[in-house]
Amino acid sequence: MERRLAAILAADMVGYSRLMAADEAGTIRRQKALRETVIDPKIAQFGGRIVKTTGDGVLVEFGSVVDAVQCAADVQAVVVAQEAEVPDDLRISYRIGINLGDIVVDGDDILGDGVNVAARLESVSAPGGICVSDMVYQSLLKKVDLGFTDLGELALKNIDRKIRAWQWSTDRSGADAMLQTARKVALRSSVDKPSVAILPFDNMSGGSGDDFFADGLAEDIITELAREPDLYVIARNSSFVYKDKVKNIKDVGRELGARYVLEGSVRRAGNRVRLTAQLIDAETNRHIWAERYDRSLEDVFEVQDELTGAIYSTLLTKLMGLGLEQSVRQKPADMDAYSHSLRAFGLMYRLTRADIDAAEESAKAALAADPHYARGHVAMAWAHIHRVFLGQQADPLGRLKQARAEAQKAIETDRNDYWSFGALGGAELWLGNHDRALTALERAVALGPNSADMRALYAVVMNFLDRPEEGLANIELAVRLNPHHPDWYLLPWSRSLYLLGRHGETLPLLRRLIDSGVETLPGYLQMIANYSALGLTDEARQVVPALLEVNPSFSLAHVPRYTPFKNPQDLDRFVGLLREAGLPE
Repeated sequence: MERRLAAILAADMVGYSRLMAADEAGTIRRQKALRETVIDPKIAQFGGRIVKTTGDGVLVEFGSVVDAVQCAADVQAVVVAQEAEVPDDLRISYRIGINLGDIVVDGDDILGDGVNVAARLESVSAPGGICVSDMVYQSLLKKVDLGFTDLGELALKNIDRKIRAWQWSTDRSGADAMLQTARKVALRSSVDKPSVAILPFDNMSGGSGDDFFADGLAEDIITELAREPDLYVIARNSSFVYKDKVKNIKDVGRELGARYVLEGSVRRAGNRVRLTAQLIDAETNRHIWAERYDRSLEDVFEVQDELTGAIYSTLLTKLMGLGLEQSVRQKPADMDAYSHSLRAFGLMYRLTRADIDAAEESAKAALAADPHYARGHVAMAWAHIHRVFLGQQADPLGRLKQARAEAQKAIETDRNDYWSFGALGGAELWLGNHDRALTALERAVALGPNSADMRALYAVVMNFLDRPEEGLANIELAVRLNPHHPDWYLLPWSRSLYLLGRHGETLPLLRRLIDSGVETLPGYLQMIANYSALGLTDEARQVVPALLEVNPSFSLAHVPRYTPFKNPQDLDRFVGLLREAGLPE
């Protein structure tokens, strides 16, 4: 028997029988077109030999692991892009598995364990993705610029041993797989220090208008806990997934990577507030402590401070033996200012035009109640920035200057609020003042090392400073801190990958961003640039009308305002890719 070492690629169409039943002639025609125009030419380009084909699959032998994986990545990126506009129930996609192993040559056919493993890896791959064995992955290190996620050791059908596998994906399910992997990392990362999730307090007042108040109390506690570097704090978006749901604390702890969970309720009646809270060990479901507070509305900040102090004391002092040092927070002169600012921040998490309109009105109301309240100025600063970010504003420069002024007022009033420095950094960045933006965000991260949002904002600055490796590291940390993160995290994440040349990996993230309903010009710009970078000019051009619907007067001249690259070469390349897609000069 002739034997040799080879890289084996096994590919198979997802849902072939279902597609044939739904549209036999159309499926055959499109499958044939994909073979003739994409798959077979790519295999030839990378030196592969087609061993055999079936109606829905292909087995290919390569002499090089690098060539096999690069061929697969190019094929998947192009196929996913070409099929993106096809209805979900008719869309063609492929799973690909690649293994490096010893094969037995039988004429034109190849046999053996190496081939069997490749076929089994293909069966567990995500649609639109590539699943490779650990031998393949180790052979790729520092040779291809693709990001794989570790699937661990898998028990594959009819394989007598577990196979460690790695996944790369470029479709929607691929994005989900990437997010799930990040969440698994979060679970592992929380072992070395106490981890706590603050669930949204149940609103017992009965009125929907008190929801913002109840949510704000929990969010403020999260904000204060995020200052402590020796405590792992789950971010708001992740813990608030459980709002208005029946909660199993063990499941919550496992899903969020939190050893401890705080839950409670709020009842507001006139000028009185009753707040109950209990801290639970999620592993044992044991109550560590519980407390009830009956106070006047003006004392709500003292209640928050007592709660954060109790959590600090219990988790850090008693369990970890660490000392505590809490900063002094500014309290508003009028409680209406506090309520309005809570509503403003709650609305801005949604990042749509209607919500930003309402958030700005709430910020104005907060400042009308207390012109010196720092969080009111922060809310107003972010409202200005979001208007520019969404492409809404005829005078973006004026809005950004207003945002900077509001952030500076907030800092003058309260130098311990990391959101103030985050807003200042955002305003300075989009004003083109990169060094000032970096200084502000460094201060924000120092004040809130556990704030996922500050880490994500820091990633934004790193990317535009042409430091995408640091950008990617910070956005990955943000995702660990906030497993159920807001959709805007996908933009700095995709931009880091784009700047690192990992264009195919950005597509699922950008599709997820735009599908979420977030109305963002930078998201459309990044998607157009990525399509162009992949050579998918037609797909890039199809995105242009959606961008112009958001801002009909947009042109290439406006690009630097929304993508303030410090490196002129980065900006020139980005504009060139947009120009290829036909964006007006």
